[in-house]
Formats: sequence, structure tokens, C-alpha cells
Amino acid sequence: MNDNTPVLSIRGLTLALPKGADREFAVEDVSYDVAAGEIMCVVGESGSGKSMAANAVMGLLPKGVRPTAGEVIFDGQDLLSLSEKQHRKLRGLRIGMIFQEPMTALNPLMRVGAQIAEVFEAHGKFNGRERQEKALALLEEVGIPEPDKAIRAYPFQLSGGQRQRVMIAMALALEPELLIADEPTTALDVTTQAQILELIRDLQKRRGMAVMFITHDFGVVAEVATRVCVMRYGQVVELGSADEVLHDPQHEYTRALLEAIPSNVIPESRGAERPAPLLEVRNLHKVFRSRGGLFKPAREVRALDDVSFTLAPGETVGIVGESGSGKSTLGRCVVRLERPDSGTLTLAGTDFSELKGDALRRERHRVQMIFQDPYASLNPRHRVGYAIAQGPMANGVPRKKAMQQAEELLEMVGLGAVAVDRYPHEFSGGQRQRIGIARALALNPELIVADEAVSALDVSIQAQVLELLEELKQKLSLSLLFITHDLRVAAQISDSIIVMQNGRIVEQGTAQEVFLKPREAYTRQLLDAIPGREHEAAMA
Repeated sequence: MNDNTPVLSIRGLTLALPKGADREFAVEDVSYDVAAGEIMCVVGESGSGKSMAANAVMGLLPKGVRPTAGEVIFDGQDLLSLSEKQHRKLRGLRIGMIFQEPMTALNPLMRVGAQIAEVFEAHGKFNGRERQEKALALLEEVGIPEPDKAIRAYPFQLSGGQRQRVMIAMALALEPELLIADEPTTALDVTTQAQILELIRDLQKRRGMAVMFITHDFGVVAEVATRVCVMRYGQVVELGSADEVLHDPQHEYTRALLEAIPSNVIPESRGAERPAPLLEVRNLHKVFRSRGGLFKPAREVRALDDVSFTLAPGETVGIVGESGSGKSTLGRCVVRLERPDSGTLTLAGTDFSELKGDALRRERHRVQMIFQDPYASLNPRHRVGYAIAQGPMANGVPRKKAMQQAEELLEMVGLGAVAVDRYPHEFSGGQRQRIGIARALALNPELIVADEAVSALDVSIQAQVLELLEELKQKLSLSLLFITHDLRVAAQISDSIIVMQNGRIVEQGTAQEVFLKPREAYTRQLLDAIPGREHEAAMA
């Protein structure tokens, strides 16, 4: 094949949604090609239809979604006309797919090597020993350290980046002609994300594959794309080369997505002189220990190692670092979901680290948390209004008054009082995060800990949530501990930034100092790993 030969041609694809959905079609009259030797990035917000088109290619459409027009041509065949049995022959063998969340895509009860070998077995390839040898070679190719050990590991024993590499190994096992990567780096920290992007780009060049790369992040597009398809509300609004779309976008929606990327310009107001601290963290230590078992050695992980900092009233402190840096453990200690082994947490003169039982329950309202995954942190059986009112009711507020407060909070976060009687699944990811914010505000806290509260959101929704947090902070005189793996996001909202690595603080200072003039090599590494940073610098 030459480089311009389409491996996949989507022509006029229309997928109808079930009755009662928020719109008639998941995708409508969508057309684009994916050629050999290129990476076609399909970009758009949640609900744009970008993943649904990929599911049509794989024969994995959800129940109730059906094609009503168009065709999906692969090797002269219309994939929409294939039976499930025919699709199974193609999946893995000629079309591979990397899913967004490997922990849910991998079988938790099977060792990694067995799961890769299963791909060969499903297509009748090789004998048992050959399958294991090829699985090991694939783990080496995708850059997993100590592959001879990883092949015997279970998914939970690997890091997020390592699990994603296992997914890539499985997708590439039978050397497919087309690789579909559906948001494969969204949940990863920036350095791991950079490694995975480089790996996919390198494998694509070496194997000459066609790649359909689905993402909501134009920073990622700038790193890997050959061509770009921008989708909105199920339709293609812009299609062109990466250079054309990034440097001369024609559609206003494309321009809006590009403008929503956190910029390298730090607000001038950041870094003002700080008043007396609201929160004082001194010499905090936390070690997690596991006993081990027959096949698993005992482990000791030093999650926090002599961590000290202060946070002033009305201030936002950003906590930045990779997975395993200790930043989330620090947040959980501050809200007392974890108890530190030693050190002190003083909140407005109260030693928060020593509180227990009723004393802790009485004071806990002063510090509340916004979780990374609002859907997982909300009870799917409870209406949103009740989920928000639970905290005040547990603290003695009458139900009627608590529900009235829930309505007011939903209005405050931009959802409206009508949301009070709806369930979590009826909202988008960005809306659920607003619900999480409303719930955190329900007890009138002095300090909010936001743990990766925007990391999984589309860039435009992310920008809206950051703006909302800043507005609420000013309106309610809140202090904010903002935990993230993205220095650029932290710099947009934080007065000061703390960089953590392996449980220790390696750098701290004002947002301008840390972002624009980092002193430590690790901080510069985090900055360099931000996808699209070179493109933004060139555009500046």
C-alpha cells in the first residue's frame, strides 16, 4: 500500500439513538478516511460521536444504537453488513483497539501473559509455548520494564501506564492493519502520557499501520496527528491536515477547543503576599505496608516523607506530581480519610491530625473534598438533591431546609434547581463534577481539597469547571488545595505550587516561579511532558 491508500473509509455514516435520547442521531452523515502510514486524530467533546463511530467500525455498538445510512469500508467490505461472527474474525486480527481504561478492559483474574496469549488462541494462532514467547516479545516491544516478571503479574499489580502498555501489546499482537486508540492517555499523568504517545507514534512508523486516534485534547493532536477530524454533536465540522487545523482552523468550534487549552500565561494576580495560614502541615509522614502472601512479597511504600507547607485563607495551593508521588495521599490526610503516621495538620489552630471519634465528626465539615470521579463517588440510587443534602442532615439540619439548600447550591454551580430530582446517570461528566462541587459546599467548609477534579474532563468543560471554582472561591472566601498531574492546569488556578515526587516535596513557590522558572529537573520534566507544549510555544 502507498501512504495515501485508505485502509478505512467511512462514508455518510448515520447511527440512530434509542427513543428518549437527548438527540436523534449519535453520528449523522459522517465521512472520513484513515490511510496507511498516518495517524488520523478524531477530536471532540464528550457526546460528539467520535467513539461511537469507532464502535461501529469494531462492531461494538451499544444496544439500541443502529446504523440507518452510510457504509464503513475495510478491504472492500462494508463492516456494517457483517455478522457478529464475521466481526470477531476481524477484531484483533486485522483491526486492533486500545480502550480508554485498561483496568476495566483487562480481566482482573487472569495474568497478563495469559490475556495476551488469549488473543492468539482466539484466532487459532501458534501453540501454547509459542503464544507465551510472543507475549513476552510484545511486552518487551511496548517497553514494559522486567517483562519476564510482568508477564506473570495480574493487572492490579501494574501501574496505570504499564496496564495501558499491556493493552497496546494485545491490540498489536496479530499485527493489525488498522489500530483504533480510544482516549488511551486521558487518565494518565503527563509524563506517562508522553511515553505512551511516543510509543504509539514509534510503533505506527515501524509497522506502517493506519491509526485512528480518538481524543478530546488538542495538545495530544499536536503531538501525534497527521490529519484531524473535528466532530461536534455527531457531525464532522472540520477535516484537514494537522498543520491546517492547528494553525488555521476554519470552524468556530475548532477555534473554541484550541482556545480552551490551558495557556502558558500565568495570571498577574498570582503570588501576592500571604496572610497568616489557615492550614499548617508540618513534617507529615505516611507509610503503607502490606503483609504479602504466598506469591506476593511484603511491601512498604513511603507515601509521604516529611511533607511541610502552609495554606492561607482564600489561597489556592496546587499539588502537582505523577501517579505515586503522594499527592492524593496528602489530600486524603488533610480531609482525614487517612490518618498520618506522624506530623501535624493544624486547621485554624485546631490539631486536625489528632482528632478522633465525635471530635473529628464535629470538625470534619470544615474540610471537604471534590473527588476525581464524581460518578463513582455518587450513589447511583440516590437523587442528586438527596446526595447533596445528606451531609447537612447528618449534622442536624432538618430535611426540608437541607433540600432547599441543595436547590440553592445546584443553582450556584449552574445546574438549576430542577436537577434536584434527577439521578447521577442523567448528567454528563462535567455536570456530575458540578454536583460534586455542590456537595462539597453543602457543609460551608473553610477548605476544599480538589483531587484531580478536572483531569478526565474535555478541555472546554475543564475550563468551565476551573472558572467556576475560582468564582466560588472568591464568592464564599474559600481556600483550595488543588491536586493535579498537569502543571499547566495548576498554574492557571493556583497562587502557589508544590511539586511532589516519591512522597517528598521537591519544589515549591509561586505559580510564576514554578511554571516559568523551575529550579528542579523533575519540574522541568513535568513541563516538557505536557502534550502540545512545543506547538503552543511556536504559536505564541
